[in-house]
Amino acid sequence: MACCAAFRATAARLLGQLGVLAVLWLAVAAHAGPFENTIAQRTLACTACHGEQGRAGPDGYYPRLAGKPAGYLYNQLLNFRDGRRHYGLMTRMVDVLSDGYLMDIARHFSAMQAPYPPPQPLASPPAPEVLARGRALALQGDAGQRVPACVQCHGERLTGALPDVPGLLGLPQDYLMAQLGGWRTGQRRAHAPDCMASIVQRLSDRDAYAVVSWLASQPVPAGAHPAAERPTLAAEWAGLKCGSARPPGPKP
Repeated sequence: MACCAAFRATAARLLGQLGVLAVLWLAVAAHAGPFENTIAQRTLACTACHGEQGRAGPDGYYPRLAGKPAGYLYNQLLNFRDGRRHYGLMTRMVDVLSDGYLMDIARHFSAMQAPYPPPQPLASPPAPEVLARGRALALQGDAGQRVPACVQCHGERLTGALPDVPGLLGLPQDYLMAQLGGWRTGQRRAHAPDCMASIVQRLSDRDAYAVVSWLASQPVPAGAHPAAERPTLAAEWAGLKCGSARPPGPKP
């Protein structure tokens, strides 16, 4: 009986994967011409959700991929594959892919320099004092709550930093709030030490809403690109450490 149950579970999982692949195939087939064995052709399954050139999906939940640091994109692909992030569609797309192939995908989208659209108006504009609090958290942090400023890691212009820190501008409010919620509930994790998970636990709901609202309302600076390196941490945050996966070794 146990073997039958295991068989049924395996069969159900395979059928689920086939269903996902069928949906993706239909989406890709609708936009694809003759097949070419290129990374651009093979990543059409990504752009079916994340938008042309990885500019972001139209619904606010599929984030921009274009121009993000390759190290960041690689880490997120690993996290989906290895169970640190949870979204079935993504997991089933990458769960059989090698580290090297995931890095190829990451580098492909990182090299794209598509323009950013202007920020979308917030559905329910916060009060000015809420945005002011969000700005203060993003640029100065709150030492009393042991919450570092976003610029401490994400760059002075909040456009990210090489090799693996993402930008925070040009992302919808709903997406940003969902990511903070994911860290708080354990649905999103990173390699240890998981600095974001620790920070989010110290961030109140009110402050999370404030900083996300301010970030989502800011335009992306012209010519935005990740900084060449992470900012030097202020003295009070000198002990802040964030985990990351090592890049895969050279192909044999």
